[in-house]
Amino acid sequence: MYFEDVEIGSSEEFGSYQVTEEEIIEFASKYDPQPFHLSDEAGKAMIFGGLCASGWHTAGMTMRMVVDHMQAKGRSHSMGSPGLDELRWTRPVFPGDTLRVKSSVIDKRASHSRPEMGSVFLHNEVFNQKDELVMSFKPIVLYKRRPSAPD
Repeated sequence: MYFEDVEIGSSEEFGSYQVTEEEIIEFASKYDPQPFHLSDEAGKAMIFGGLCASGWHTAGMTMRMVVDHMQAKGRSHSMGSPGLDELRWTRPVFPGDTLRVKSSVIDKRASHSRPEMGSVFLHNEVFNQKDELVMSFKPIVLYKRRPSAPD
């Protein structure tokens, strides 16, 4: 898939990521050791109602689903990302949740300074098995432009 193949307004849903207690605690122990990410009791004492995943862990699980989807669809012309906008964690993610992604193309722009690439602007939403929105963000993805045919 090249930049020219991306259609503004298109969307797709993909992924199925089963969240485990062990993975939540392992991630939190290394990267976000706040009590409610390490213990069910601490989570119950806070507003979360129990042990919940770090938002950064949720972002990591989402990235895994995105990369798996891109590879399955043969999207080898993606060239990475310069960043994202409007990251929101809207609901806690708990052990036993199953996450999925909805990705919608909201805009795209050909690069003037680098004519071999273009930027695609997405709105990604992550839902749990109850169809509750748990995270959203707007990544910018760089795509390779389709090579011109030789004259």
